[in-house]
Amino acid sequence: MAEDYYRVLGVARGASQDEIKKAYRKLARKHHPDVNQGNKAAEEKFKQLSGAFEVLSDPKKRAMYDEFGEDAAKLGFDPKKAEAYRAYREQGAAPSAGSEGANFDFGDIFGDIFGRNTDGGPFRARAAGPSRGEDLHTRVRVSLREAVTGTERTLAIDRPVECKKCHGSGHIGKPKTCPTCAGSGRIKQGRGPLSLSTPCPNCGGSGKVAAACDVCGGSGVVETTARVTVKIPPGVQNGSQVRLPGQGAAGTHGGPPGDLYLETEVEPHPLVRRDGDDLTMELPVTVPEAMSGAEVRVPTFSGNVTVSVPAGSQAGRKLRLKGQGVPALKGSGRGDLYLELKILVPERPTAEAKAAADALGPLYRGDVRSGLHL
Repeated sequence: MAEDYYRVLGVARGASQDEIKKAYRKLARKHHPDVNQGNKAAEEKFKQLSGAFEVLSDPKKRAMYDEFGEDAAKLGFDPKKAEAYRAYREQGAAPSAGSEGANFDFGDIFGDIFGRNTDGGPFRARAAGPSRGEDLHTRVRVSLREAVTGTERTLAIDRPVECKKCHGSGHIGKPKTCPTCAGSGRIKQGRGPLSLSTPCPNCGGSGKVAAACDVCGGSGVVETTARVTVKIPPGVQNGSQVRLPGQGAAGTHGGPPGDLYLETEVEPHPLVRRDGDDLTMELPVTVPEAMSGAEVRVPTFSGNVTVSVPAGSQAGRKLRLKGQGVPALKGSGRGDLYLELKILVPERPTAEAKAAADALGPLYRGDVRSGLHL
């Protein structure tokens, strides 16, 4: 569908020439290639703006565009072609004998309107050729561990496949002469001098018809459930897509199949937070470990590692484990794992523990909350 020129410029259909010029100048400055070097989208937008302004800034072209829409461009904004096309749309109101369009070649008009073959001759519909199958999309949930290490899934996918009975052709038996067009592939429509030869709707212009396959109903494909095994690479995140070439819907009339796209959804982890390719996890330590320092064992998605907790560590301190995060989905390298210290006190302090805690009181330098200000 062609873009509406008025929408392209952002003006109403009844806009004045001055309003059209102002809208064009404003948008042209914004999307000009000199201002957006290397931006293909801006370059394409500028072309659309220029095309719309060329038509709407010309009163004659604009009037024809308002009447015929995108067909005005196919008519070349030619008044004689427009007159003939207007008469055709009125089904029989042919140009008068004295009009400029009376001797005009209608075949030339409709060849331009409805298209031509590559040899320049009038358009002829052809039998449906090979067509690529549609791409299919589905979602798959993975755990954070699977997103970090990669995994494999076997999925049940509902997809169209080639009909085995007709081998994707959509018909069975030997083709016969089309009874609608008597094998010519064309039928006549309209009246008098405006009669028009168009492709036969029964045979699609091929002149031949065959019985539709009773299994696929003439589509050449049937729905089936297929089991597909796919490898999900390390590094995927919410919205990542894994492409399986050729695993989509079957093509028609011998065309290639489409692709299957898996969109990943990563489940949240109860202990680990993800930020891009970095991971953060709380690391509980005891009061003695935080005060005196310690070597503690920490689990990672790559296995257990030993971490040194520096003496005098405070709650919230972060320790960095380089390269223990998420592998980059594209390129090389991987993120880091940050351990955020969480200092735990005994849940059921004994008298001795209370005495030890009381002994720590005098060791603090001043009020620990002196810096709290709101």
